[in-house]
Amino acid sequence: MARKFSLAYLTVPGIEAVDQIRMAAEAGYDTVSLRTIPMGQLGEPQNDLIREKELFAEIRRTLQTTGMKVLDIELVRVREDLPLDYRAEFEKGAELGATEVLSSCWTENQDFAVEAFGRICEQAQEFGMNVNLEYPASSAIHDLAGVARLQEKVKAPNLKLFLDMLYVFWAQDTPEAIRAINPDRFGLIHLCDCPKDYYLRDRTEIMRARREYPGLGAIPLVPILQALPKNPCSIELPNEEYIHQYGAMGHIERCLAHAKEIIQLVDQ
Repeated sequence: MARKFSLAYLTVPGIEAVDQIRMAAEAGYDTVSLRTIPMGQLGEPQNDLIREKELFAEIRRTLQTTGMKVLDIELVRVREDLPLDYRAEFEKGAELGATEVLSSCWTENQDFAVEAFGRICEQAQEFGMNVNLEYPASSAIHDLAGVARLQEKVKAPNLKLFLDMLYVFWAQDTPEAIRAINPDRFGLIHLCDCPKDYYLRDRTEIMRARREYPGLGAIPLVPILQALPKNPCSIELPNEEYIHQYGAMGHIERCLAHAKEIIQLVDQ
């Protein structure tokens, strides 16, 4: 089966969901990864699909006319001051066809994290969705071993380990460490590369505005990806310079072209 590619929201920061869907379809992506759980960040579309019924209807129409599918919705963050009931958001995501939810842990309280993820996974299961647990470098858990331990404690079959190649690289997680884990425990993959001069740059800048095209950076992507199951790859690759140089459409086309080149090496 051919590998599926999705266009993540952050690749073109601030993009409206309808535009993201149309551009992904035109560029040849298989699916889109929509940010439909508002994070309240300035300059970012909030996409409150529960209250904005017209927006929800327009997104659904655009999916139908383009033939595009939704792979996942984001972002569920677990922290003491954030909600723990996402049924309404999951229901809307499922109505759009999403089968995956992205999540991350932002609390140092492991007991709270286990309880919270248990509840969230139960809610997602009601709508046939998996919860994919990521480990951003700035979050409370920032390596594979940490999210694997949390997954084991939660004991939810629909809680999956979600690997972003940038964070795998920074955590120094090895292909051997990945292979030591049952492949069924892994979920989606965020595909990007890290600039070769990463040691001269701020990590936050790289995460949000300087990710590199797959194969052009410092990450040994092929052996890492070969250690993972052949799950869908969502391309999350914000790069202000490339968007300025090529335009948003040119940038996402190049993202997909470089991703396909890498995956061809991985899957051969």
